[in-house]
This record gives sequence, structure tokens and C-alpha cells, in this order.
Amino acid sequence: MLAEIESFVSSHHLINAWSVTWALYLASIVIWILLQKRSPLSTLLWVMTLALLPYLGYAVYYFFGPQRLKRQHSKRLRSRLNLSGLADTTRARQAQLEFSPATLRLSTLIRNTAGAPLSAADDVRLLSGGGETYDAFLEAIADARDHIHVEFYIYEPDQTGKSIRDALIDRAKKGITVRFLVDALGSARLGRKFLQPMREAGIEVGFFHRVRIGRRIRPVTNYRNHRKILICDGRIGFTGGLNITDDENERINPDTAYHDAHIRIEGAAVRWLQLIFLEDWTYSTGQRIRQEEMDALLPELPPGPYSVQILSSGPDDPRESIHRTQVAAIEAAQERVWLTTAYFVPSEPALTSLTNAALKGLDVRLLVPARGDSRVVTAAARSYFAELMEAGVKVWEFQDRMLHSKTLLIDNDYSFIGTANFDNRSFRLNYEVQALLYGPTVAKQFGRQFEQDQKRSIRVNPKKKDPWWRLLGDAAARVLSPIL
Repeated sequence: MLAEIESFVSSHHLINAWSVTWALYLASIVIWILLQKRSPLSTLLWVMTLALLPYLGYAVYYFFGPQRLKRQHSKRLRSRLNLSGLADTTRARQAQLEFSPATLRLSTLIRNTAGAPLSAADDVRLLSGGGETYDAFLEAIADARDHIHVEFYIYEPDQTGKSIRDALIDRAKKGITVRFLVDALGSARLGRKFLQPMREAGIEVGFFHRVRIGRRIRPVTNYRNHRKILICDGRIGFTGGLNITDDENERINPDTAYHDAHIRIEGAAVRWLQLIFLEDWTYSTGQRIRQEEMDALLPELPPGPYSVQILSSGPDDPRESIHRTQVAAIEAAQERVWLTTAYFVPSEPALTSLTNAALKGLDVRLLVPARGDSRVVTAAARSYFAELMEAGVKVWEFQDRMLHSKTLLIDNDYSFIGTANFDNRSFRLNYEVQALLYGPTVAKQFGRQFEQDQKRSIRVNPKKKDPWWRLLGDAAARVLSPIL
């Protein structure tokens, strides 16, 4: 009997000790997550998830949790741009006469959140598909006379990657400065064999958030550099959804290549793409840009006929410029909102802005891939369709290959294109870049592209009833929306 009592008491003490330890663990996890100041839903979801992972939760949140990241920006570069931007000043003054009050307010929002003023371009060209885009890359690279800056999330050592690499090597051998920056996770397949000829030619190579033991191990999965930027001589710049890979080159993989869109910008506005690249380069490599290079990197160009603003966002900036601007632009719409996105997992404000626009009687269309490259994200996107269609949003699913474009057309006034999807990860976790082009001339190009893509799509029937198991799977995926 005494032995049984002692055993009971011992077990009771173990249970109490475990309970106290678990309570302390949970309290520390809650404090850690609360200090990140994320959305209430995301915070609650992480707390509930980690409560079921005693002790292991520390490691899970450390490596996968959406924590704030602090990063130093180059104040010197930003000051130089703001002081020397004659073309930007001229374009801003012209806009005071040309733009509506609503458009001027949107431009001010971008300047106050992204730090980029209204700028100008001599030429703007929408590029559709990998074949056309890669041709434009190679043409610009071949014409470069001073420098070429390359920054991509995914750069594969395949046929497409080698052709662009070899073009860069050719220019480097002719004395052109070439800087090559890729995301360490997205471009993990770039090995020494592929990079060695580049280094031998004098190309400077950098990796964003390279995997290493120490202070940089945490950003392995989050805080990725999702930007796609190519700049030649500070005069021609590209951004959009395309990575450098055969998977997006329909000339190599006509049946399976992702369908995507990119933009070519020529003129003064390229300086703001240049700023983003230079800050990312300095942050990733620790290399400072020499003062004597500045005139070539940031040439003073006359204002052109196109009005452009460059947006950037990332986990180091709580202002969420791309998120705020897109929501504000949708709320300001008067006639139409046409959205194309590869991944649709919207925040609550973004979802509300779309449904409000439809409920006001606007022509709101959403174009997404029928079969995404992530089953969970595809299921989460489907979970929003009923709510959208009930409000009057017309939802289309792209049938021909994987749709990877990221564009937003609002009325004939605002045309967005860049690297950001309409999802929480792009809004809050990744480093993204986006171009906003003002006016009807560019809007016509975007409208034609949307209508062409819509012809290759099937409209989701609001009366069609999906099987219960799919509805259940979609609903379960939606629960994960705040952390997808």
C-alpha cells in the first residue's frame, strides 16, 4: 500500500511539473508571437498550432514563423535620388494639371509608403510569355554599354539560364560591369560549375539570404527575395512575373511552360528599379557602390510621356506599400477591376475591396490558374470563390498551362504589374517589386492581354455544386490562409 501511495504521489508531482513547464512554454510562445504584432487571426493560429508542439514549437516558429526583419536601407542613395530627380520633379508638376484628385492621392500614398515619387518613362511595353520576354532581355543585354544588373528569385541552370548567362559573360568580357543577384533558396540549383565561367569573366555574383549556420539560418523559408529585375545602363529596366527557367519558356516547353507577363520600361523611372537593386545588392553582399559609378548608375534622363511609379515591399517594412496601394486603387475604381494572379489568398482588406467593388456594380473579374503548382494554395483560393461570386465578382480559371501572371487593371487609369501575387505571402513575407503605370495608353495593352487570357479560360459557374469532400478540403486550406 505504501509503495502504491508513493507511486501516486510521484506521478502527481510529475504531472504538476509537466503542467507548470508547459504553461511556462506556452506563456513564452504567446509573448514572442504577440510582440511580432501580426494580424489577430494569424497570431491566434500560430499560438494554437505551437501549443500542440511543446518545446518543438520554439524551433518551428524560429525557422518558419513570420517575424519582423530589420534591414538597413541606403539613405545615401535615396537622398541622391530625391535631390537629383529633375525628370521626376517635372513629371510631378505636370501631373498636378493632368491627374484627378483621386489619382494624386494614390500617388502620394505610394511616395509615403514606398519612398518612390511619380516618375516618367519614354517607352513602356507589355511582354507576354517567356519567348518574347527572354528575347527582349537578350536584346537589352547586347546593347548595354556600361552596366547590367540582374536580380531574380528563380534562376535555373538550364537552356534558358545558360543562354542568358552566356550573353552576360560576353558583355562582361567586353568591359561591361555585370552584377548578378539571385535568391539563395529559389536559385539553389546554381552550382559552382554554372557560376565559375561568370566569375572568370569578371561578373560579380551575390546570393540573397544565403543558407549558413548563424544569424542567417532563420530566413531560409521566409523572407525570400521574390523580385525579378533586369537593368541595363540605368535606362532600360524590366520587372514582372517571369523567372529565368525553361519552365517559363514556351518555345522549349510548349505544352507545360507557365504563362506569364513582364514589362519593359525605358526612361527616368528605371532609376527607382535601380535603387531597389542597389539596396538588395549592398544588403546581400556587403559591397558598397563606388561614388564614381553613380552618374552611370543613376543617369539624369528627360521626362517621357508615360507616368510610372515603382512600388516595393518586404518584411522589413511594416507599411506594406503594395498591399495598401492595391486595396486603395480598387476602392477608388469607377468602372472595372480586372485582376490576374497565380496565387489568390487575400487579406481581409483585399477581399473586402474586391467584393465592395462588385457590390457597387463595377465590372470585377478575377483570373486564376485552374491547376496551380500548390494544391493547398489552389484549394485555399477556391474557398473564396462562392463569397466573391455572391457579391458579383466574375471568376475565371485559366485552362492552358499554369497561369503565373500578376497584373491588376483598374478603369483606364491604373495598370499594375510586378512580382507580387494577391496573397498574404506577397503582401507581408516576401520582398516584392511592382510597377504602377498610369493612363489609358498602357491600360489598353493590359486590357487586350487580359481578354486574350480570358479566352483561354473557363468561367466558374456560381450554380455548380462541388462534392462535399472538395468543399471540406478547400475550407481546411482556407484556415491556413494567414500563414500561406
